[in-house]
Amino acid sequence: MASPDPSTTATATVMAGIPATNLSLYRAIRFKVGDPAALLVLPMPGGGVERLLIIRDIEMERAKRHARADAVRCPADFEPAGGLSGDRETATAQSVAQCLVSRGVRSVRADRTLPLIFAHFIEQAGIALQCDTELGVLERRSKDSQELDWLREAQRATEGAMQLACETVARSKASADGVLVHDGAPLTAERLRAIIDIHLLTNGYENPESIVACGAQGADCHDHGHGQLRTGEPVIVDIFPRNRKTLYNGDMTRTVVHGAIHPEVARMHAAVVAAKRDAIAAVRPGVTGQSVHEATLAALARHGYAAGQPAQQGVAVISHGTGHGIGLDVHEPPLLAMKGPALVPGDVLTVEPGLYALGIGGIRVEDMVAVSATGCENFNTLQESLVWA
Repeated sequence: MASPDPSTTATATVMAGIPATNLSLYRAIRFKVGDPAALLVLPMPGGGVERLLIIRDIEMERAKRHARADAVRCPADFEPAGGLSGDRETATAQSVAQCLVSRGVRSVRADRTLPLIFAHFIEQAGIALQCDTELGVLERRSKDSQELDWLREAQRATEGAMQLACETVARSKASADGVLVHDGAPLTAERLRAIIDIHLLTNGYENPESIVACGAQGADCHDHGHGQLRTGEPVIVDIFPRNRKTLYNGDMTRTVVHGAIHPEVARMHAAVVAAKRDAIAAVRPGVTGQSVHEATLAALARHGYAAGQPAQQGVAVISHGTGHGIGLDVHEPPLLAMKGPALVPGDVLTVEPGLYALGIGGIRVEDMVAVSATGCENFNTLQESLVWA
């Protein structure tokens, strides 16, 4: 009895969407385009697979040069009997289904990002479709050498913006009422964000609204801050830009104080820096995100601080986990928090312990690290003091 043809018995894999916004698809093909596309991983009769990219016709030549695919085709190459829709997304979904039918594929698995319109036409063609909720998740966590280089580059750019921001605060003048003055005008959170944005834009980055939270505003760890910055008060600066070309993100936080530092602010800062050091020391393959977070909590406890939400004036607590994965999204798996999973080589993580107190504000210091075979690499080199003058 002849062996069955693998192309009619094995399962194909389909990823689809707009690569510029479907970041899992972008990672798979490393090709940024703003029109619908699909990657089909098709079983071959003699064994192995073919990575077939279906993309808009005017992008084909560029995709052949740059995309991670064995073959590049356009929707018109797989036109169904009734013709293709005039809508690009619909036409791409129709062509995917027709391609699968022409290859004799009977079952498909897809990741959690597959648009419903692609699922509709695949199932309409009589092909069984399975959503594999874990497909690509671990692969996306474990960054390859190109991704690590792109993340290092993004973090270097973030450090440049951070140094500019913190030195701008530290070198400002204080008016008689304590308001900081920069270039003859009050320095506000909004002005400092604009300085950060312009710097990053000129260096090829787009930047979501940075956190610039002064004084009591910083007691809420995600308050982006507003209004005038003042001398003697801690200013949390959290910057997380995305490279416009590679789409990979930087993310770091520093805290700066202009002028005299309150003793409790200094004590909080010393505890946070110690917690960051101990958390980074705990990062290595096989260690869980929960264990890293527990190292943070233990370090803070030794300095007299606990976990919780700010509730009492002047009593500082840590109100969040230790950090998170980062890559094409600023927040990706895994979490460095309770129930955080085991770390794998190639995980890139933020380590960002913080303390927050009503009436005082917050202290947070954040680095980016990559899990290596034996420990981790810290991408940050910028100083972590409260003093930047």
